[in-house]
Amino acid sequence: MYAIVEIAGQQFKVAKDQKVFVHRLAGNEGDTITFDNVLLTADGDQITVGAPAIEGAQVGAKISRHLKGDKVIVFKKKRRKGYRKKNGHRQSLTEIVIESIVGSGAKPAKKEAAKPVAKKTTAKKAAKGDDLKKIEGIGPKAAEALTNAGIETFAKLAKAEPANIKEILVAASSRLAHLEPGTWPQQAQLAADGNWDELKVLQDKLDGGK
Repeated sequence: MYAIVEIAGQQFKVAKDQKVFVHRLAGNEGDTITFDNVLLTADGDQITVGAPAIEGAQVGAKISRHLKGDKVIVFKKKRRKGYRKKNGHRQSLTEIVIESIVGSGAKPAKKEAAKPVAKKTTAKKAAKGDDLKKIEGIGPKAAEALTNAGIETFAKLAKAEPANIKEILVAASSRLAHLEPGTWPQQAQLAADGNWDELKVLQDKLDGGK
């Protein structure tokens, strides 16, 4: 009798008393383990195929030892680049001996109840600020400087004094020192109130006055 069973992500054709090398398994030498994911069993002419696994089928095995496989050399080279790299790898393996193959009626191995995973409480993202670049005279850098100073909405900008805004710009970068924020609070108040038509008229006047 033989069976095809999945062990540690690989499929093996196994028979009783056969030694099999598989990827490293959890457990100590001498431990008895069972595998429930049996895909096929064959006993003489009687063949049973699972869909995908056979219900009640089980393969029992005993851990003989833990070891490492033969070294594999990985060599990388890039032509005309002077690049060469050599690495070695030894796969961690476990040697098991198949002790029994049960075609059906085996009791499934008890699985530990999954512990409830505590839901991660993520802080709500702060509400996204207004697009300060809609204010005449504010570019990306000026908007970033104001946001970093805590002025990220039209309402906050409307309450700010032009002198304080000027200090924020100068402290952020000397390249922003030429900006004149005298009308920014007025524009921001119109934007905060949703008076976009009035804001456009005001900005047109500012453009013409420059």
